[in-house]
Amino acid sequence: MERQYDIIVIGAGHAGCEAGLAASRMGFSTCLFTMNIDTIAQMSCNPAIGGLAKGHLVREIDSLGGEMAKVTDRAGIQFRVLNKSKGPAVWSLRAQTDRLLYRLSMRKVLEAEKNLDIKQASIERIVVEDGRVKGVLTSLGVFYKAGAVIVTTGTFLKGLIHIGLENFQAGRAGEYPSIGLSDSLKEIGLKMGRLKTGTPPRLDAKTIDFSKTQPQWGDEPPTPFSYSTEGITNPQLPCYITYTNKETHRIILGNLDRSPLYSGRIKGIGPRYCPSIEDKVVRFSGRERHQVFLEPEGLETMEYYANGISTSLPYDVQMRLVRSIPGLEDAEIMRPGYAIEYDFVYPAQLKHSLEAKLIDGLFLAGQINGTSGYEEAAAQGLMAGINAALKLQGRRPLILGRHEAYTGVLIDDLVTKGTNEPYRMFTSRAEYRLLLRHDNADLRLMEKGYNIGLVNETGYSKFNDKRVLIAGELERLKKIRLKPGQINAALAAINCSIIEEDTSLEQLLKRPELTYDFIKRFSPPGMPLTEDIERQVEIQIKYEGYITRQMEMAERLKRIEAKRIPDSLDYTSISGLSNEILSKLNAIRPSNFGQASRIPGVTPAALSLLMIAIERQKNRI
Repeated sequence: MERQYDIIVIGAGHAGCEAGLAASRMGFSTCLFTMNIDTIAQMSCNPAIGGLAKGHLVREIDSLGGEMAKVTDRAGIQFRVLNKSKGPAVWSLRAQTDRLLYRLSMRKVLEAEKNLDIKQASIERIVVEDGRVKGVLTSLGVFYKAGAVIVTTGTFLKGLIHIGLENFQAGRAGEYPSIGLSDSLKEIGLKMGRLKTGTPPRLDAKTIDFSKTQPQWGDEPPTPFSYSTEGITNPQLPCYITYTNKETHRIILGNLDRSPLYSGRIKGIGPRYCPSIEDKVVRFSGRERHQVFLEPEGLETMEYYANGISTSLPYDVQMRLVRSIPGLEDAEIMRPGYAIEYDFVYPAQLKHSLEAKLIDGLFLAGQINGTSGYEEAAAQGLMAGINAALKLQGRRPLILGRHEAYTGVLIDDLVTKGTNEPYRMFTSRAEYRLLLRHDNADLRLMEKGYNIGLVNETGYSKFNDKRVLIAGELERLKKIRLKPGQINAALAAINCSIIEEDTSLEQLLKRPELTYDFIKRFSPPGMPLTEDIERQVEIQIKYEGYITRQMEMAERLKRIEAKRIPDSLDYTSISGLSNEILSKLNAIRPSNFGQASRIPGVTPAALSLLMIAIERQKNRI
């Protein structure tokens, strides 16, 4: 045995980094194992963080005390708030990042953490005794003892890369896969499956004719991800838009026999919502073109990521399809696109804490749980790190409800419904989108982050000041009333109906056509407010009725969730349950009625039988 740690994290991708930081910051000796220290926090796919719903996750990570948002702000080279033409429930922040700067920035944070060690080693085995994790064994035969182990292996478990009809073992391009660890997880009883994802070619900017593309700049000024970031200091770069065409599609369709996707070489299930260009051309045969988004990989490189043409076609076909696209007629491929298959663990085998039901002290987070995306991985890694630490402290796990966070929706979906394809977060997955806005993540979660010890005193004090200012301004707008003579001329000037009697600023702001900027001209606050606070005040007033209704719905959900299902309940003893429902209840073993109701196929009638059985059990006791 080399030494003992409180918590061991296997894998230093986005999930592993957040898990290691959370565990160590909560006071536990932690070791982060990676197969290559030089690729810590590697952005294996596109050089971007956030996007629709994913941006919400990053803000939640920040509010709970995680690191992804801060590192993104330090590495960001373009920031855009998406969906600004729609309501605030679906606004999402997205940032292009400098891939190298992101990786180095995260590594610097990790290396500076006093309770965190980083070691380069390949973990071959999880050591388990009597259903309890004891530590890990490296490929060199070194044993490290631990109170909890968090597995965050990404695409490395028996990773197999496909380019055309050729394939080779790799965790990602240029890196070795993990073989023994996958076998070890199966040996301890975890059911595993096979998934697939892929990347597009990377192109040399010197060979791209940008004059034939459409530039897309970010917002000015850029909006940071982290609530603690004062401003973005990096130079900001544009992305460029171009499109495939009939010739591109002809090349692809004419070479499907050389595609591992269509020749049967790939067995894993790919992402439904981020398909390869082969899939898009076949499935959407009526479309004459598909968007290609050319994204810079960083400030100090000529490499561009061709988002939209993810492919595993042979290299010669990739060259032809790329050069059929406007602006890319002379483009040189710096790295070819590829598909990768990898093992994952069916996530219904986990508790909401992300601890394995079978093995005490073993936690899983990230793509190993069937998700896709950096943000989904980081959110799980943070929660796994928090809950591993809470377990060693003898405290209850931190379980976020579906009404509290997208992170709660993500984890509940995984452990309740499971997945057999790469899971991606969307705003449509959340029932309470108006409560779970990206702008109010701190108001929802920072108190929790502070209570578990991840949000420091400085950050929490700043947050409390913000809460006080919001509450004070909301109260002021209710009390201050304007006379018709004070505002009617301004209302008429913008074709807005005038008022007939004294009206509060709050009532005026409820009008769709009026903004906070307009209102404060007639009665400014006692002290200047930040744009963030002003936006929060405006949203809370304009959407008050909708927000109240969703909060009432969330309260009803909480009452359902509060009805616990005993761990000892014998489902086979409940008369009237179908074999299908019985099988699902036994497999998932829901902790409460809310979770049971979300299991696909579990009917209201089955829930009634479940309720009766629990009452009978209570009466017998």
